[in-house]
Amino acid sequence: MSATELLAAAQQLAKTVDTLRFNDPVAMVYNPLVYAWAGHAAYIERYGQNPRPVVFLGMNPGPFGMVQTGVPFGEVNLVRDWMGIDVAIDQPAQSHPKRPIEGFQCMRSEVSGRRLWGTAAAAFGSPERFFATSYVANYCPLAFVEAGGRNLTPDKLPAAERAPLYAACDDHLRQLVTSLQAQWVIGVGGFAEARARLALAGLPIHIGRILHPSPASPAANRDWSGKVTTELRALGLCDVLAPL
Repeated sequence: MSATELLAAAQQLAKTVDTLRFNDPVAMVYNPLVYAWAGHAAYIERYGQNPRPVVFLGMNPGPFGMVQTGVPFGEVNLVRDWMGIDVAIDQPAQSHPKRPIEGFQCMRSEVSGRRLWGTAAAAFGSPERFFATSYVANYCPLAFVEAGGRNLTPDKLPAAERAPLYAACDDHLRQLVTSLQAQWVIGVGGFAEARARLALAGLPIHIGRILHPSPASPAANRDWSGKVTTELRALGLCDVLAPL
């Protein structure tokens, strides 16, 4: 398996979700698989080669992570300094004044990404060791912004708008885990776990969950790394994720 399959699947997902339309309370939609394609493609080309047993699945892009870099949970400093990815990011056709696209010049740190990738860096040392067994993806590639600039998560969309979005995302997730020959999908938070269980029903995939690293979660603000390490051990992934 080469990164070619993942690149093609991501491009198809980008095109499909770009045709969808969303109404109030959504004022702006960001599709980083389009304007930040250079960052996403670099991530896949560098770290999407070869099968691996574990896929960590997030919800959708954060405003200072994947929205800026094109990399899931892509906190600028860790993507640039740990993963070695630093590319020019284009501008979307429209953007909210409170959510500008600054790419790798963004000075804000995505807390969820800093926790997730920071834990991986501390545990594994090099990105090559982490990606030998694991991959990180988002279920939904779109970020939604309300008129006032607040982030809106996909689960808050009306049912009629969620249905075609989820159908495209389900299809992409199945392609992703099949291409990577994954044995486990670990939802980063309850939403991702629930979507994985529905999308992958009937496939020989183990599904689990870890605590989401969002600062909005009080539990995540108290030793998120330690809690997640304990959760992964409880799932029986110690032998797979050997450095943990």
